[in-house]
Amino acid sequence: MSQRRQRQLLLGIVAGAAASLGAIWVRRGQTTRASLAARIEEVTRQNVQQLGVAAESRFINVNGLQLHTVIAGPRDGKLVVLLHGFPENWYTWRNQIKPLVDAGYRVAVPDQRGYNLSAKPVGVHNYRLDALASDVRELIRSFEREQAIVVGHDSGGGVAWQLAMDYPEVVEKLIIINAPHLAAFRREIRENPAQQQKSWYMAAFQLPWLPELLLGQSPLATADLFCRKGAVNQEAYSSYDLHGLAVSMSQPGALTAMLNWYRAVFRDWSSLQARQIDTPTLLIWAEQDIALGKSLTYGLDQWVTHLKIHYISDCGHWVQNEAPDEVNAQLLEFIK
Repeated sequence: MSQRRQRQLLLGIVAGAAASLGAIWVRRGQTTRASLAARIEEVTRQNVQQLGVAAESRFINVNGLQLHTVIAGPRDGKLVVLLHGFPENWYTWRNQIKPLVDAGYRVAVPDQRGYNLSAKPVGVHNYRLDALASDVRELIRSFEREQAIVVGHDSGGGVAWQLAMDYPEVVEKLIIINAPHLAAFRREIRENPAQQQKSWYMAAFQLPWLPELLLGQSPLATADLFCRKGAVNQEAYSSYDLHGLAVSMSQPGALTAMLNWYRAVFRDWSSLQARQIDTPTLLIWAEQDIALGKSLTYGLDQWVTHLKIHYISDCGHWVQNEAPDEVNAQLLEFIK
């Protein structure tokens, strides 16, 4: 056999072995996700029971979609809507629900579209900010309320900002937790190399199928990477909490839907407009956020008329989990 034929044979063997190992690796990830996804009812039931207050898990129809929502508190209390971010779900607010209920508020905590048990429409266009904001408006209306106090963290904060711009009449008070105002984010991405570096993952999420493949191979490792390892106070997430996140991310279609939030923002970038917000607004900002720099909080008074900023030192991105007592004190003081 010639040396050329030998090299071709060796290359074929190596390529075949690599393809086989890759297929086994992908199949193992699929099996892991299926096993985790099957636990969703048990996890949801346990999570609701552990809130320490009477709460119910319900599906609410908004804009033709079913949003899974956890509801607690007196029916006649002022409505507070809590909006989670990536890669979490309603349970990220576990430390805020009971204090709000004890203070007399009616609390609604949805899995936003694409997440956990909520509907996951196919296509990037279904995750535009205006559509997500409209979901929240319809959720408020489903409670037969004209207004609600709206709290949002991370990409859920992005939806809350958009809601206050698109439908200011439905937002009584606005509380944003480590989520940049659109205009400030544009400024920092354009001018600040440090923020450009922090936001690398948003660019990576624009790739088709590869982020889903990598993040979905081990949902538990993904939850640990983003939440526990991304926190300053790593004790904020127990192994139980991470398991619940992994179960949530393993739901069919969830990872693609969650990533489509970021893809939709970048595709609609030029059409997104920052408009004046006159709603009383509290911005809670952890200073050690791994993904969002403190400079994103500067100069906001030109877009937000009535703004109060509260900084939390020695705290990372997952603020409501890392510093729940301080967050709760600020929330209750601002909305009372």
